Amino acid sequence: MLPSTARFAALYLVAIVAGQLTVLGKPDAMPVIWPATAVAAVWLVNRNDSRWRWADAVVLGVLTAVALVVTGMSPGLALVHGAAAMIEAAVFAIAAIRWLPEVWTPGGRSLGTLGDLVRVLPVATVAALGGAVLGGIGEQLITGDHSPTTVAVWLVRDVVSVLIFGGAARRLRDLPSSRQNWLEAVMIYAISAAAYFYVFSVNQDLPIGFALLPLTVWAALRLPTVLAIGHVMVFGTTAAVFTLHDHGPYAMIGASSLIIQLYIGILALVGLSLAFSRDERVGLIERLRASEHEATEKAGLMTTIINSMTEGLAILDQSGHLVLRNPAAGRLLGSTEKVTGGVSLGSDYGFFHPDGAPLADAELPYQRALAGEDVQPMDVLIRNAAVPEGRIVRFNVARLASPGGSQHVVVVFHDVTADRRHRDELMSFAGVVAHDLLNPLTTIEGWAEVLESELAGYKPAERVSRIQRAAARMRTFLNGLLAYTAARDGKLMPTTINLQLLLADIANSRYDQAESNGARPPQFAFGPLDAVDADPVLARQLFESLIDNALDLATPGVAPQISVSAQPAPNGMLRIDILDNGRGIPAGMRQAVFTNFHRGEGHGGSGLELAVCKRIVERHGGTIEATANPYGGGTRMTFTLPAGRSAYARTLENQWQQRPQATGATALHPR
Repeated sequence: MLPSTARFAALYLVAIVAGQLTVLGKPDAMPVIWPATAVAAVWLVNRNDSRWRWADAVVLGVLTAVALVVTGMSPGLALVHGAAAMIEAAVFAIAAIRWLPEVWTPGGRSLGTLGDLVRVLPVATVAALGGAVLGGIGEQLITGDHSPTTVAVWLVRDVVSVLIFGGAARRLRDLPSSRQNWLEAVMIYAISAAAYFYVFSVNQDLPIGFALLPLTVWAALRLPTVLAIGHVMVFGTTAAVFTLHDHGPYAMIGASSLIIQLYIGILALVGLSLAFSRDERVGLIERLRASEHEATEKAGLMTTIINSMTEGLAILDQSGHLVLRNPAAGRLLGSTEKVTGGVSLGSDYGFFHPDGAPLADAELPYQRALAGEDVQPMDVLIRNAAVPEGRIVRFNVARLASPGGSQHVVVVFHDVTADRRHRDELMSFAGVVAHDLLNPLTTIEGWAEVLESELAGYKPAERVSRIQRAAARMRTFLNGLLAYTAARDGKLMPTTINLQLLLADIANSRYDQAESNGARPPQFAFGPLDAVDADPVLARQLFESLIDNALDLATPGVAPQISVSAQPAPNGMLRIDILDNGRGIPAGMRQAVFTNFHRGEGHGGSGLELAVCKRIVERHGGTIEATANPYGGGTRMTFTLPAGRSAYARTLENQWQQRPQATGATALHPR
């Protein structure tokens, strides 16, 4: 650590000698400029991590005393000034470590921001006040001649020294390389030199020193910070030198030392504040430009990726207008010219249900998402002038919440026409095969009965029963395929259906079935049930399948309880809830149960029952979902069907509302 101490000691001695050259008046008067304070502050801050830092503080005090004695100060006063310099530097170092971290430390930085300036000012003031008070008391005890003005001069001088010379620390390496900066600096320095010469020498009787302040502002706003600090340092020293030789507007004032210190302090504060503020602004602009460049590159890359996607992508605002779309979206929607930003994406593009039924704007998946619904992927038939043959597009929708609170929706379009056609062909083929297999299956069942009667009483008859059970399973499977085909391809013949009568009939049949099988009869509870407009055959199949599914999931040893209720839903639909107290459907399987050939654990049947239900509901323009029973164990099946609109439907609704039990559930116990 000795080389570092030696370098700081040498620089400190040079600063003391330079400061002694700015003494105003008698030889033992206060120097006007004292760069040694800044050197001492930087010295001890740099040595903060060294265990010998207090030894450096002692060396600093000794050097101060020796140098002042050599330059003509009495030994007593020199010791006082040495002790004051040591205390002042130590206080500054301790406060700076807390309030100015990483400033002037080894590997750290010099003053460079307005925040640094705001923090260094009180730190330097506290340290200088400590040195000034100690020095003032010492001078009073030794010479008996000390005034408050001297303490004020000491205080302002040392604060200005830290601001100017401390601010210049490590700034020399930031000297500009631009020729334009140097040319402008030469011009500003030349004009400043002429102005200072005129004010402090040619026309010194006029008190117009304030007129020189704009030159500091000019330098701080236009020049690099190191040259702006140099401008303050050079012309602050120039003003002090002129005042030292009794020239200028401040030379004839009684407290000229204090006035010139305040003048230099104002130059330093104005110059450094503007220079640091400009540096922060320039740095912020550079970061913004870098961020803008990076964002532009990313946006360009993202645009390239989006435009090269085969899937369509569109973003709509909360009013349903397009904000962004890629070319694939225009191709899939069949209207490239119309699908542009700012227009509405509605049913006028030719949106239909896959079965050809018109799709209202309110039924569009992104409109439902904007309304707050959790929308599952939905297939939409698009048929317009550009796509006369029709195209089935799957809409995948997700809501986007912007920081401003407005809602946006992102829609991904995927052409599933080929997949859908392939699936439909397979299902049609399966339906044909199922129909064709029923005849030989009937023959097998018939001959199995004959064989069973002929082998009655013999052991081989047990094997015939296996044939019959296998045939029954196959008939169930084939009937499921035929039911799905009918639900998918059959022509809808909607009419007004009295759900009360329909469900009562289904409940009675299930009660009879349980009684004949020796099982516990189910209990049914019906809430308000308005009429619906639906195909009567498909509607009965829908309710029977859902009720049978609830009975299949019944808990062993527990009487099945099924409740059905309805309530109005948006867009002219009726929401129907079927709740049971069975085993329930696991959360991860509540969507899979509606897929083809899905069989849950312990669940019989063909695996098409709930897929048929989903198809029937969708063909009527509704949706279906399975959730947990909110009132206990079991499942709640929720689906929508078109509400009845005929006069008969209104009559049924009025009859239900006039019942005494209109607000409660009606329990049905057949027979």
